Amino acid sequence: MLHRILAATIAACAGVTVLAGARPAGAQTVWNDARTRALVERATERRAQQLADTGLVDYAARAHGYVTFLAQVGEGFPDPPKIVKADELALEVYWAAPDLSKQRIVGQRDTLLLPTDINYHRDHLGIIQNNFPSIIRLGDGDEVRDVAHPLSADGLATYDYAISDSIRIRLPDRTIDVYEVKIRPRDDRDAAAVGAIYLDRAEGQVVRMAFSFTRAALKDRQLDDVAVVLENALIENRFWLPRRQEIEIRRTGSWMDFPARGIIRGRWEICCYEVNQGIPRGYFNGPEITRAPASELASHEWTGTVMEALPADVSAATDADVARIQEEARALVRAGALARTRQTTVSARSVSALARVNRAEGLALGGGLSRRLGRGLSTELRGRWGFADHRAKGEFGVRWEDARGRGAGISAFRRYRDASLVAETSGLRNSIAAQEFGSDYTEPYDAWGGALSLSFGEIGPFRWKLEGGWERQRGVEVAAMPSAGHYEPTIRAMPLSGARASLLAELPERAGWFGSRLAGDLRLSGANVRVRSEGAGVPAGERLAFGRLSGTFDGSRELGSGRLVLATAAAVALGPDLPAQELVYLGGPRTGPGYRFHEFTGRIGVSQRVEWQVAVPFMPLPLGRYGNTGSSATLAPFAHVVYVSRVEPAGARGAGWYPSVGVGLLTIFDLVRLDVARGVRDGRWTFGLDIARDFWGIL
Repeated sequence: MLHRILAATIAACAGVTVLAGARPAGAQTVWNDARTRALVERATERRAQQLADTGLVDYAARAHGYVTFLAQVGEGFPDPPKIVKADELALEVYWAAPDLSKQRIVGQRDTLLLPTDINYHRDHLGIIQNNFPSIIRLGDGDEVRDVAHPLSADGLATYDYAISDSIRIRLPDRTIDVYEVKIRPRDDRDAAAVGAIYLDRAEGQVVRMAFSFTRAALKDRQLDDVAVVLENALIENRFWLPRRQEIEIRRTGSWMDFPARGIIRGRWEICCYEVNQGIPRGYFNGPEITRAPASELASHEWTGTVMEALPADVSAATDADVARIQEEARALVRAGALARTRQTTVSARSVSALARVNRAEGLALGGGLSRRLGRGLSTELRGRWGFADHRAKGEFGVRWEDARGRGAGISAFRRYRDASLVAETSGLRNSIAAQEFGSDYTEPYDAWGGALSLSFGEIGPFRWKLEGGWERQRGVEVAAMPSAGHYEPTIRAMPLSGARASLLAELPERAGWFGSRLAGDLRLSGANVRVRSEGAGVPAGERLAFGRLSGTFDGSRELGSGRLVLATAAAVALGPDLPAQELVYLGGPRTGPGYRFHEFTGRIGVSQRVEWQVAVPFMPLPLGRYGNTGSSATLAPFAHVVYVSRVEPAGARGAGWYPSVGVGLLTIFDLVRLDVARGVRDGRWTFGLDIARDFWGIL
């Protein structure tokens, strides 16, 4: 890893070529040996001299960068974060010995993709000079509290050091050996950095720094972690000066343990150095980071739009460099030194976990408590009460999970499970429609029992999870009354009990072929159960074995001025006497627009949508302090088809293909979607208003 990183860094400098690299013999890490201490002390002394003996008096440079705010939602944050706001900046950078720094913002533009009024700390809008001062602070001191620099007098007493890797770089006039030195605090309860520094062996100059921080260093209790990458380049074949910098700050909301995370990412490239030009000392008066007059900012020339210029991997769940830092930090100190510690808190996975309406429960209110016990162990208790059925539902679970997503859990539960292949609407829309119009797009049945789960983390492109247990199931009745209209009857779920197991392979959203984005999941499940009372012609006491294979797939690709979007859901149910709760149900806003809710019922079912999304002019809507929605919306004409086979009596349609066409309009930052559709084969007109599906996980 070090060889590739430094090769890219050094080769980026004019006239420099990386010709050879080598790893030190022996892979065992030895902390604080004489060779390592000598190198670190030499580097610390060099920093204390502030480059006085290198001939570097001052320099001017230019920096170009992005500061991006992203949001990630949903239980377990299964999908990459969405860009909320992106700023592109251009800086003039000045430095003079021993430690004078000045940065002037000469260009800044932004784009707002979701409503937010976030304001960045001033130091997020500039680069880090001198590889940090002797005391490290971030967020103007609001994010990272005072941390001793690993190459400072205090740092020598705070940290352990170990040489773990090396590379040899042959230049035209000399050879440079660069050592990777691991750093960790001697007491991981202290506010300290954890990671690695990369040092020129001969002169002790800093080539690269990559580290995170212990929990004690993070001043904001909502912070999950902070990662920093500073890369230097050899300028004029003499001076190691900033070339590339990256910072990532992840913060998870603490209100009710809600699954929402905010991420600030800063990325900078520094170039065009002019060394020892005699910069007047008076130029460094005042704040370190200043802004040019508005007229100068407005005149700065940009190429394309912010989103076109933004690096393609900004929306990745975690940048590759940052992921390596986090992984290295976990290996260097105990997990408790990095983990966010919290007391027992009120917990809710979504808005619907707090309040929902459906035909089986009427209004149901719920909530929960969660507690993190340390070392990846946590407990959670949830409950809900239905005011129409007068029944309590709930779950108690204990789970252990490591930083790679591998873990195990055990739980006991009673819940109203939904037999739908996929959710037809967001939970918020379903509650409103159920209460006001009698339109409940769920298929509830009662299930209670216990389960054991094993999570294997990512193996290949998928996240794998195995679950097994015993449970008892039965049907539920319509118990509520809507404000208008009437509810459809519930499915006649077969009363049964027995063992069940499932294997889930989940594909988190990621880049695919030819610039596409892909996401999906595949689930294989099976059961061996006993029928508890006669139903659907099956006598009580008979044993049944059945299985089911189901999956979803979402793909998109930018094409010209628009975007092609595909959405697939399919399932096959196998068994001689299938319970109603195991059949495949299709029809509704998502799996059969233009047709009635779940009017397609069978043992084999496929739902396929092909959609074209393109920006169109639209009236901007004012949003107060958030500005406005912009002068465009997204038009989304689509074609859809449902296929159903081996139809069951509960279905209102025969086997075959059922196409539909429609158009959607996404507005208010593409958060709200209006759909109109018509079923082509004896269908009907349907209209729908909902929140964009990316946010269903928290609704």
